[in-house]
Amino acid sequence: MRLDQYLANGTGLSRKDAKRAITGKRVQVNGQLCRSTSANINTGDSVLLDGEPVTLPGELYLMLHKPAGVISATTDSSQPTALDLLPPELARQVHIAGRLDKDTTGLLLLTSDGQWSHRVTSPRRDCPKTYRVQLAEPLTAEARQALEQGIQLNGEDTATRPAQVVACSEQEIELTISEGRYHQVKRMLAAVGNHVTTLHRQRIGAIELDAGLAPGQFRELTRSEIDSV
Repeated sequence: MRLDQYLANGTGLSRKDAKRAITGKRVQVNGQLCRSTSANINTGDSVLLDGEPVTLPGELYLMLHKPAGVISATTDSSQPTALDLLPPELARQVHIAGRLDKDTTGLLLLTSDGQWSHRVTSPRRDCPKTYRVQLAEPLTAEARQALEQGIQLNGEDTATRPAQVVACSEQEIELTISEGRYHQVKRMLAAVGNHVTTLHRQRIGAIELDAGLAPGQFRELTRSEIDSV
């Protein structure tokens, strides 16, 4: 981790103020004055600010109810991002584990733990994601069978993995997939001659979106939720 990021995460300073502290000769690393904001800090290194030790807080694990119209990005100059919904001191420390399209709502996971994030997103981990899908037309039996067997998407060399389909109503289904291809749910339904009108992610693995969270709200994950990944 860069020294300026370490200092910001460990003290609550902004990255700008952390850089100023470093270039202002206020920071020591392993007993030596350090003026490089990009110096790499490893586990076990000693960092002092004005002679006081700086340590990182524990890892963060959050769930966010993403509203429509918000992009899954760290920063954007023209559009609101998921991290804009967090207090600045939290937003500086986390990244998104498994993005959602701008118009897709629902469960978004954010963490400071890179290894945990990899377990959520890696195709090799087979972490299923469940979506509530509103359709333009009723899903036919043939289309459902194709989704459950795996289908060829336009421009792809391999078929999708078999999906799980649960009918909620004539034009609403719950679709569970274990991949994360580009716009996969929308493309799967298009491949069977239908169209997604609204898309909402309800679950990632055993972690389900908290029904008490309104769009834009977040909470920390419980220990059992963290350990389930």
